[in-house]
Amino acid sequence: MMDIIRRIRWQDIVDVLLIWLIFYRLFLLIKGTRAVQMLIGIGVLLLTSMVSGYLKIYTLDWIIQSFWTYIIVSIVVLFQPEIRRALAQMGKAPFLPFTPAEELKSIDEVVKSAASLSARKIGALVVIERETSLKDYIEIGTYLEARVSRELLLSIFHPTSPIHDGAVVIKANKILAAGCFLPISFRPDIDKMLGTRHRAALAITEETDAVAVIVSEETGDISISVGGDFIKKIDMNQLRVELTNLFTQSSGRDND
Repeated sequence: MMDIIRRIRWQDIVDVLLIWLIFYRLFLLIKGTRAVQMLIGIGVLLLTSMVSGYLKIYTLDWIIQSFWTYIIVSIVVLFQPEIRRALAQMGKAPFLPFTPAEELKSIDEVVKSAASLSARKIGALVVIERETSLKDYIEIGTYLEARVSRELLLSIFHPTSPIHDGAVVIKANKILAAGCFLPISFRPDIDKMLGTRHRAALAITEETDAVAVIVSEETGDISISVGGDFIKKIDMNQLRVELTNLFTQSSGRDND
């Protein structure tokens, strides 16, 4: 035992720590997603392959080995959103400036507009950019780059507005674009009663670190989506607290 310990180099310890960190980050990314079930299936296939090889069950081993290439390609195709999210998080800027007061003011404007839209049961989807760029989604919307205000958001989401469909994308104190069409999540665990806005909010927060605020046009309920999850049926005060916490924590992490 002592001989084995003496042979361990510091590079081996770093190697193990890096592998642990990579797998830990992958686990956090796929936690609660359909990728978990897929990984379990791959694990079963891998175990079956090892057992068939050990017991010399040649036909079964040959079939599994022949399908490995197709399995890898299928994983890449099926898990494009998760892969994009992982790469985006790896490429995030590690340092950003403090959250400016104007950004917090724009959050307050979003809260006020969500409350007004909720009271009138007007559907809305507001996506607030954090570190991951939403440029690809802005390009297919109507470019605005206007200061965030309750009045402007109410005008955009008014049913007679030509750009009331789709999402509004906000960055800091600016409404970058409106009428942006986002991908839709088809996760099987989503409540069947949720509509397109909620599914779009879920998809964009699965793929990026953005925060989405949703107002249901059926019930007037306000929800937040972040990290591919929902905080449902919150009131104006809860919305303000949640958004402030999210952006304050984000700023705090960046400045640690």
